[in-house]
Order: sequence, then structure tokens, then C-alpha cells
Amino acid sequence: MSDGVPLPVVLHGIPHCDQVKKARAWLTEHDVAYTFHDFKKAGLSPAVIAHWLTTVDWQTLVNRKGTTWRALPEARRAAITDASHAALLMLESPSIVKRPVLQRDADTLVGFDAALYQALFNLPTTATGAPT
Repeated sequence: MSDGVPLPVVLHGIPHCDQVKKARAWLTEHDVAYTFHDFKKAGLSPAVIAHWLTTVDWQTLVNRKGTTWRALPEARRAAITDASHAALLMLESPSIVKRPVLQRDADTLVGFDAALYQALFNLPTTATGAPT
């Protein structure tokens, strides 16, 4: 919260991705207002990627387990050695980004982890550690 006003929350991803579906369900279940950005349809901007790279290591953002990465020629994969090369690849092929990416002001989370989401939104837990 900033001056009593909730900060905007943006969930970046692809609608049919299982991890994105889990994140969307979690946000809805916990009444967290968010905007969904389908980066396969709408793409990614250099500014968004630059913002992510201020808080997340480029190696975390690049999904090296997915089919998009595996489909790249070996020389192209070998050329991804730093944040600037990774940013160019993410702009060219947004589906290379590990999903989902949750952005809340300066905070950026990559992948879905209920415990991290719970901590980010300061939600109370039960005695068992489950969200209330």
C-alpha cells in the first residue's frame, strides 16, 4: 500500500500456462485485484523487461526448460550470456520468459509459489502455515 492506495498488481504470462492458471486462481481466491498481461498476444516492452531485470536475475527470467528454448539453434542459446542478450531474446520471443511474472510496484516474482505470494501481500496464515 502507498498512502492507503493499493499498488497496481500485474500478472504477466500466457493464459493456457498451468502455472499462470494457478497464480490467477490464487490471486482471485485471495481477493487480490490484478491486471493480466498476455505477453504472447501483447508482447513485452523494453521498459517492462528492464524493470524486471532491476530485481530479478536474467537467468531466472529465461526459461531454459521450455520448448521455446530447446527450439533455438545452439549458437543462439550460447549467445545468451548476460542480461542485455537475454532482454533482446525476451523481446524477440516472449514465450521464453519463465511464467508467470507477478509485478507489484518494485517487487517482481517469477514462477508461482503460494508462500511467496502470501508474504508479498502480507496475508495472515493459520497455525499450520496455510493462508486464511
